[in-house]
Amino acid sequence: MAAVMPVPAASRVLMSGNEAVARAVWEAGVKVAAAYPGTPSTEMLEVISTYPDLYAEWSVNEKVSLEVAIGCAYAGSRAFCCMKHVGMNVASDALMTLTLTGVVGGLVIAIADDVGLSSSQNEQDSRYWGRFAHVPVFEPADSQEAYAMTLTAYELSEKYQVPVILRMTTRINHVKSLVTVGERSTHTGAGFKKEPARFVMVPGNAGKRIPLMFQRDIDLRAVAEASALNFIEDGSDKRVGFITSGPAYMHVKESFPNAPVLKLGFSCPAPFEKCRELAAMVDQVVVVEEVEPLIETELKAQGLKVIGKEILPLQGELSPNVLRPAIARLLGEPVPVMESGVPMKVFPRPPTMCVACPHLGVYYTLSQVRNLNISGDIGCYTLGAGHPWNALDTCVSMGASMGVALGMDKGRGEADKDKRVVAVIGDSTFLHMGMQGLLDMVYNKGNVTVLLLDNRAVGMTGGQDNPGNGRDIYGEDSPRVDFAKLVSALGVKDERIHTVNPYELPVLFKTIRDEVKVPDVSVIITDQPCVLIKDYHKLKPFEVIDEKCTGCGNCIDVGCPAIHVTRRGKEVKPSGREVDLAFVRIESSVCTGCTLCVQPCAPGAIVHYAPVSPIKLVQKGCSA
Repeated sequence: MAAVMPVPAASRVLMSGNEAVARAVWEAGVKVAAAYPGTPSTEMLEVISTYPDLYAEWSVNEKVSLEVAIGCAYAGSRAFCCMKHVGMNVASDALMTLTLTGVVGGLVIAIADDVGLSSSQNEQDSRYWGRFAHVPVFEPADSQEAYAMTLTAYELSEKYQVPVILRMTTRINHVKSLVTVGERSTHTGAGFKKEPARFVMVPGNAGKRIPLMFQRDIDLRAVAEASALNFIEDGSDKRVGFITSGPAYMHVKESFPNAPVLKLGFSCPAPFEKCRELAAMVDQVVVVEEVEPLIETELKAQGLKVIGKEILPLQGELSPNVLRPAIARLLGEPVPVMESGVPMKVFPRPPTMCVACPHLGVYYTLSQVRNLNISGDIGCYTLGAGHPWNALDTCVSMGASMGVALGMDKGRGEADKDKRVVAVIGDSTFLHMGMQGLLDMVYNKGNVTVLLLDNRAVGMTGGQDNPGNGRDIYGEDSPRVDFAKLVSALGVKDERIHTVNPYELPVLFKTIRDEVKVPDVSVIITDQPCVLIKDYHKLKPFEVIDEKCTGCGNCIDVGCPAIHVTRRGKEVKPSGREVDLAFVRIESSVCTGCTLCVQPCAPGAIVHYAPVSPIKLVQKGCSA
């Protein structure tokens, strides 16, 4: 990627929260930034990589990205790491020791929580990591605060030699607002100083660091009490005061502009005295936090009488549509009818794969093979659980398909004794956390067929590069993983490794059918690129000859969204069995000519698109 031209200092720029954090990281003089893609955090590192004078990388997983950042911070330079909320589950092993060693150069860890579950398998609250790891947590409410708090976080990190968590949410990550930016500052790392008693965390050394961590907690609580990031806004309506943080603060201000509010920007350690100050000003205190009752529980433990999740939901965003009725009930007032507008009537469109996605053929084939239990994973291919394939039975976490499949195999009961176990995983997910699971499967003599879907991209988060496609974050050439050699090195027998083109349905079907019968670990690698990246090349599109279409519907079962049903009907077979018919057309303007629909078409009704010239349209009496 080409470096962007730095925006002049004091300029006001429309930025998303992700872009604002990236700008602040660059201005703070950060030397190393690392991450693994994950919505809603992905754009932070993508934007950082466009700035000059720093090093950025897509790491193979979040744990490695944090370890890279730790190494930079140990060397005295400033570092940055970002991930979505579930990514910290992966990185937490490093975090929980980092809290003892501390840092030398500033280290900020941005964690993006997906409040509302727009693109995640759970809705965990990352504020808990601050308490668990004994590190401070900042919570911005908009892009300007995300920018400013990132800069402040580096100052705090270096002063107290502690990493700082910047807790973001989808509402901040992706919503844009005006941000006043500055210039890049120069920050020179002092170099790594050998201190084995601090940086080598064997039990004897770690035990001596724990009291320092607890003293740091005490020091940081005093800092939080005095911090300008925690402030009270007085109001004329004293019936209810609010303690809140992050985007929930914006919702509170919109809903109750005249109420006193304590905004927690530096929320861990919690400033209890500030909270008592707010409580003394009002009749009742309501804690508005997304999503867990974390501050609420801490304040109740301090003896403060507060209200929280008794009246507010434990999931989702706390928008005005949620807050206003809840507070009205609390005050015994008429519950306002919240206008949500008249919903537009649109044709329902469930999540599906892209036109010509290389995963379509895989799931079409799996849907045709009977007697399977299919363990899935995180990625575009998770959509295989949906219609029309219904060919995915589990999805837990990154890389879990391997271990879950082995457990299905080893734990099979009488009802499953004849079932074949299949695991489906993508290239980036395999490199992220799947390799260990496959090694375990081989080591423990599993009977599983693994489908490794190599589409040369981190597809679901926007097609980012990874070690499987031979390009780094800057688009420059990089060593490319050979998956066949890799799985062979992990112990899979060479005769059980197959590389197939997922658009060749007969070959794919035969390979899967044959391998699930073998009582051993097999790996089938599909090798076609994601249709949304530059590696993919379109072919001549197809169309349906209406006169030849029998309505068999075989092409629909492939699941390509370029195929549309034009009319339905029924037919009674000679046996007396009634079958449904579905006559179709292909949206030739988006068809890429992958041939997936052609192969199951029995009557040969699908042919290459032949556009009609304007002259012939006029001759037919049609308008061009």
